[in-house]
Amino acid sequence: MRALGPGSLSSFLKAVLDLVRLLLLVALTVLAAGLLYGVLAAFNPDMPLADRVHFAGLDRIQAWTVALTRMLTVTLFVAGVLVIVSRLSEVFATLKAGDPFHPDNVIRLRVVAGSLAALELVRYAAWTFSAILPTQVSPEGPELSISAWFSILVVIVLAEVFREGARLRREAELTI
Repeated sequence: MRALGPGSLSSFLKAVLDLVRLLLLVALTVLAAGLLYGVLAAFNPDMPLADRVHFAGLDRIQAWTVALTRMLTVTLFVAGVLVIVSRLSEVFATLKAGDPFHPDNVIRLRVVAGSLAALELVRYAAWTFSAILPTQVSPEGPELSISAWFSILVVIVLAEVFREGARLRREAELTI
C-alpha cells in the first residue's frame, strides 16, 4: 500500500483523524456545557442536580470546587487533544495530496509539539491544584513521563525535518 496520494495509507489515516476530530468536538461541547452548568449549580442550590455533588467531609462549595476542577482538567485535555488531532489531520491532507513538504506543515507540527507539552504541564498543574484542595483523598504525585517529553522532542525534530524539506523543495523549484 502506498503512503502518499489518494487511496493511500495517508488517506485512510486522514479519514480516521477527521472522525476522531468530530467526536472530540462533540465531547468538548458536552463538557463545556456541563462545566457551565456546574458553575451555575455551584452557586444556585435550587437548580436540578445541584445537591448531587458530595465528597466526604466537604461542604457544598468545596465539593463543587473539587468537581469543577476535575471537569475543567478533562475539558482542557479534550481541547488539547482536539488541537493535536486537527493539526495532524491537516498534515495528512497534504500527504494525501502528495505534498508532504508543504511549508504549513512545519507550523502544524510545532503546534502539535506545543500542545503535547501543554497537556503534560496541565497534568502537573492539575495534580498541584488537587493536592491543595480540601479532600480526604490525597492524590499521588505525577510521575515525570519520559515518553511524553521524548515524543515532544521527536515532533520538534520532525518539524525541523519538514522545514528543511520545504526549503529544499523551494530551492529546487527555483533551479531551472
